[in-house]
Order: sequence, then structure tokens, then C-alpha cells
Amino acid sequence: MTIDLAAVAAQKGIKYFLISYTDLFGSQRAKLAPAAAIAGMQKNGAGFAGFATWLDLSPADPDMFAMPDPSSLIQLPWKPEVGWLASDIWMSGKPVEQGPRNVLQRVVGQAKDAGFAMKSGVECEFFLTNADGTAIADTADTATKPCYDASALMRRYDVITEICDAMLALGWEAYQNDHEDANGQFEMNWTYDHALITADRHVFFKFMAKTIAEKHGLRATFMPKPFLGLTGSGCHSHVSLWDGAKNLFEDDAGELGVSALGYNFIGGIIEHADALAALLNPTVNSYKRINAPRTTSGATWAPNTVTYSGNNRTHMIRIPEAGRFEMRLADGAANPYFLQAGILAAGLDGIAKKANPGPRLDINMY
Repeated sequence: MTIDLAAVAAQKGIKYFLISYTDLFGSQRAKLAPAAAIAGMQKNGAGFAGFATWLDLSPADPDMFAMPDPSSLIQLPWKPEVGWLASDIWMSGKPVEQGPRNVLQRVVGQAKDAGFAMKSGVECEFFLTNADGTAIADTADTATKPCYDASALMRRYDVITEICDAMLALGWEAYQNDHEDANGQFEMNWTYDHALITADRHVFFKFMAKTIAEKHGLRATFMPKPFLGLTGSGCHSHVSLWDGAKNLFEDDAGELGVSALGYNFIGGIIEHADALAALLNPTVNSYKRINAPRTTSGATWAPNTVTYSGNNRTHMIRIPEAGRFEMRLADGAANPYFLQAGILAAGLDGIAKKANPGPRLDINMY
């Protein structure tokens, strides 16, 4: 059944819609449309000049249209009169092939044709800095090993809980927040879901965290390595493959409780790790996080080898429990849609080729 956005606006008191899409660099672009105009926007899309954002388009290209996905609607918790919509970008009557959300949907479709659905969760790490981004915001956050520091966490109670309360209100099932391994660094977690839902929420989470931080006179940055001596911000993704209600990665008889199909998927990730780095580590700054010198806390917590392990965080892939694995390569600069699409495409290729990831390593890779 098609969702009528005009009717939803009237029901929920939405006055404006942010019709948003994500460009190649992961930046969110939007137009603010009054609710009175949303019916036309839902039918025809919101018009953009594609070359004006990072989409590898030409100034001579025709108008690009962002077609809002009504199922993605999020009423801004901090400004409920505004509704945010993820959109798919079209040009000349067809999807823009390199549009990040289009790419993910294409790969999700390929998985569906093969009988699979990927579910995933992301661990978003970020720094709270002063308004100009030159230093961490909390001058008292100076511990050598600040991870899980209760006092530092509570000094940012107002920001963290406002973000978490918003996720709870949106039904994301947020379940924990912590001070991370670097001074001024935090991580917030919500429950996993289908890959496209997770990617949409990931995009919105970054927008929300930055907006709420600004409201408190701070800056939230997902930059991979903003401070040389401190641990960088990763974006670990927890991955499983499903057929309806059945987790296809889970097998009691398999090594570490992972099925042969799961290991084929991991084999694909191993085989395509170099290519995945272009998507999951997309900036120069990304490579200041990977294989970085020792940090003040004693470890970078970033992978430096194309390896997998059991419950061992020094490898690129970690299997923390039966039925899922954690991909630790991605960082905070990764495009949320390319993050999911890249992992899924590599894993599907591994399944098709019955790729063997080789024996796991349980040594300390640092």
C-alpha cells in the first residue's frame, strides 16, 4: 500500500519535509519542502542540479530528481514539525547508477534473487569537540585509558541522552552508549535490521548527532583520525545473512557456530579486502587510522592485516558469537550505503565462488 505523505503530514502535524539524498562522499543533501507541496514531490521528486554535489556528474547533465521513499519517514525528534525522507535519485527517467542508495538497493535485489537478505548493525564512533573542531570539548577528559570512563560519560550526559532518547522514540531499540577508547570519543548502539534500514538510520544518526551537538555548542565529528595520538573512529558492521526467520550463518556443527555459507561469505570479504578499502576507508585521513602508530591508550583498535579471527579485536574480521561476524575495516568517513553494499557484494561473490577464507588466526596482530 502506498503511503500518502500529504495525509501523514496532516495526521502528524508535519509542516515541512527534508527531502534528502546522500552523495558519493556520504554528505547529506536536501531540499526543504512545505507539506502543501509534498504530494507533487512524492509523484515527481524534488529537483536538483546533480553537478552541484559529489556525484560524478557534469554541469551539462539534465535535472536530477530525488524521489522520496515514504517508508523512510522520520519526524525530527528535536523539531517534530519537520519530516526527514531518504530519497532515490533519478535522471532522464531512470535511476542514477552511482547514487549510493540506488547502489545498495541494486545489491540487495541481487541478494534477494539468490534467496538471501542481509541484516546488519553499525557501531558509530565519533568525537565531541569544541565548536571549531580544534580540540576535544571536555578539558577534564585526560585519562591515559579513558575507555568506559563513567565521569567523562556523565559530563556529556545532556548530549548523549538527548540523542539516545531520540533513537528510543523512533523505535530503533537503542541499547547502550559509552565513552570510547580516545579522550572525547563516544559510541552509541541501536539494534540491527535489514541492510537498507540500517543504512538509512546510519545516515540519519550522523545528521542527528551533529545537529544535537551544535545545539549544545559542540561539534560531533565522525572523521576517522582527527587527533594523531588518539584512537580513530571506526564504524564496525555486524553482519548476518537470512532466509526469512532463519539465520543462514548459524550452524551448531560449524566452527565457532558459523555455517559453511558464512565462511564462504567471509572468504569473499577476504578476497576483496583491498577493493573494499576504497569504499570503507574513502579519505586520506582514513589511512592515518589504519596501521597507525601506537596511541596514548596503547592500541589503535584498527585492523592492519587482511585476517579473520574468533573473538579477537586485533583482526579485520571478528567472529564474536555463532551466526554473525564483525567487519572492523570501515571508519567514520564511510558512506553508509556503500558500507553495506560493499560488504554484501563481496560476500555474495564469495558464496558464488565458494571462497575459502583459509584458517583463522587467534594471535594478537598488534
